[in-house]
Amino acid sequence: MPTECRAISGSIFSGHDMESHDESSIRLRDAMAGVPNDVPVIAPVAAPVDDLLRVHSQGYIRMIQDLCSHGGQHFIDPNTYITSKSFDVASYAAGATIQAVNITLDGMHCFALVRPPGHHAEPDRAMGFCLFNNAAIAASAALDRVRRVAILDWDLHHGNGTQKIFYTDDRVLFCSIHQGNSFPRTGWVDEIGAGPGRGYNINAPIRAGATIADYRAVFEEVFLPAIGRFSPDTLIVSAGQDALADDPRSGMRLYPEDYGSLTSLVAGAIRIPLALVLEGGYGPSHRAAIHSVFSALKGEYRLPERNQQDVRQSTWQIINVLKTLIM
Repeated sequence: MPTECRAISGSIFSGHDMESHDESSIRLRDAMAGVPNDVPVIAPVAAPVDDLLRVHSQGYIRMIQDLCSHGGQHFIDPNTYITSKSFDVASYAAGATIQAVNITLDGMHCFALVRPPGHHAEPDRAMGFCLFNNAAIAASAALDRVRRVAILDWDLHHGNGTQKIFYTDDRVLFCSIHQGNSFPRTGWVDEIGAGPGRGYNINAPIRAGATIADYRAVFEEVFLPAIGRFSPDTLIVSAGQDALADDPRSGMRLYPEDYGSLTSLVAGAIRIPLALVLEGGYGPSHRAAIHSVFSALKGEYRLPERNQQDVRQSTWQIINVLKTLIM
């Protein structure tokens, strides 16, 4: 299992900013404080429009460009804002995620610490703080070089945009664990893909109050076996750490070291380099969670024993339903 890793980030990501908003540049500054000193940080490169067009419509891209050209700060939906610099910054976020995947194909783990996040962005719609779908753009670009890509989303919220983009595509396996009945009210167990993509979309909407025991059960019983059968050439993690117990948006009970556990589980089971891209994460312990992720990538994290007795019955019910649907 590889233990060498890189980070990608840069000052460009402070350009898309609204100080009073939860998704501000302060959030990324705090996340970067969790990157170990011995991890090299690479400068990001912007994705060209042709890469954005892999998953977004031309009309949508032009709309974002036009809105940014008007200057100022304004909302384009109830919770997603843009500024004069947002198009450029979001292009760098997408480009950095493509870079991260390319680095993994060269044999190293890589975490793209970028903003704005991306997993809610749909082909022609901004949503949930997201403008361009970074993970989906990088996955689509990777398919020029490889045959199969897996995307694992552990953000508190369902990655509706990523699901929508690849719902009928059997080249991309999408797995999402998220707090059920939370924004954006999608990601139910029966949403398993359609057409050629049927069976390649797996959702685990677990109840609020979940602990690492619930997450590990879903990973070990459903996600990791499915990813193993799929045998991806590269794996992208939509890494949102907003299920932390101290996150203002969270109803979950995860702690910083739990993200080390999730990272260690995935890296140990799949045994290919991981490309991670920052999604959510707004609480005071976010930087500690980022540090735990890097500790696991570097092989310095010891995975605790799993205690199945702590897994709630509601989680087992979801696991059993998923096994009947996709296995």
